[in-house]
Amino acid sequence: MNKNQEYIENLKMEDVPWHRITTTYGRATDFPQYFKIMWDMENITDVKTALCEVTNNIEHQSTLWHATPFAMIFLKRIFERAVSIINQNECADYIVEYLLDFFELIAECFLDGDDMEHPQQLEHFSDMIKEKYLLSEEYDEEEDEIYYEDEEVFSEELFYSFWYYSYQVAAACRPMLKKLENSSSQHWSLKAKELHLL
Repeated sequence: MNKNQEYIENLKMEDVPWHRITTTYGRATDFPQYFKIMWDMENITDVKTALCEVTNNIEHQSTLWHATPFAMIFLKRIFERAVSIINQNECADYIVEYLLDFFELIAECFLDGDDMEHPQQLEHFSDMIKEKYLLSEEYDEEEDEIYYEDEEVFSEELFYSFWYYSYQVAAACRPMLKKLENSSSQHWSLKAKELHLL
């Protein structure tokens, strides 16, 4: 297991400065509470809302954001938990279905652009949350708007890393996808085979 794989496996929620990384519509400040709702799998309505809030904020028209690769780590863990209890929990069943489609979308976003000329990704996953890449500690709507208007708001290496490392996390779901592919359920088997990750 290399350093980036270890990072994906061991990253803690509190180690990510969610309030200082970008999403489609702002900052990822509320992501931890959404992940908790998904992880608990207690209320299907709340789970659906949490999934939509996170996924709509980390992908938009094939554009990925600073929060995307980090959110993918926790979506991967939630997916793995859901697969393990898929026949026992209504929320788990919904999460697996939803995230299979979403991981496929992330894979397509990466693969569609990877054949084109692109910069090298940052060497380490953790490099993306170095201080120089983060938003201010205190939220200021006007300041954030100015930040987004900068045509070079992200360095080329950082921007490409959003796609590269998001795909690496999706690809790390292969063991769970293999489990679904080999399941007795034809539905889950076909869904797993559709992904570009096997």
